[in-house]
Amino acid sequence: MLVVDDDPDVCAYLADFLGHDGYRVTVVNDPTEALDVLRGGTYHVCILDLMMPKLSGLDLLGAIRKVDDDIAVIILTGHPTLETATASIEHDISAYIRKPFAVEEFRAVIERIAKKKGLVLRREDELHHTIGRTIRELRKARQLTLKQMSRRTQLSVSLLSQIERAESSASVSSLFKVATALDVRIIELFGDF
Repeated sequence: MLVVDDDPDVCAYLADFLGHDGYRVTVVNDPTEALDVLRGGTYHVCILDLMMPKLSGLDLLGAIRKVDDDIAVIILTGHPTLETATASIEHDISAYIRKPFAVEEFRAVIERIAKKKGLVLRREDELHHTIGRTIRELRKARQLTLKQMSRRTQLSVSLLSQIERAESSASVSSLFKVATALDVRIIELFGDF
């Protein structure tokens, strides 16, 4: 995630809570440096303040879209107006949030963006995807259907499918049953994680 805000306190707050949630965060206090930072890294989400000296958030947003038209942009502003909201929407933003904001609201926006774009933003999500992919690959290599796995594990077809698609986290007990049914050690389900 790239955070662009001229207020060091806002940047520190966002970096702290997003970092605590497991996201990798880069902070830029000078909006004139943001494009160089964006070009130099791989970012999925940009959190952008609208009111900054040297370069307005809207001008920076237009420049960001010329460099990366796929990055999800969350606008943060302490001074929301209909004009800035409309101009932001024209640049295909993902969210327009008023400062101060509730952390849970912010987390919900990030989760919505991740689902919409098919992004894995947290290490926990990466783990779920790795486990699900490994189970599916092992099951298919053994030419087992979900129904056959269900009979072997006493887990529902629905739950097994959700685990494989990383839509549900598996309990240790469920992972043990799956590993036993696939004749592997439970640690092998974690891939290279």
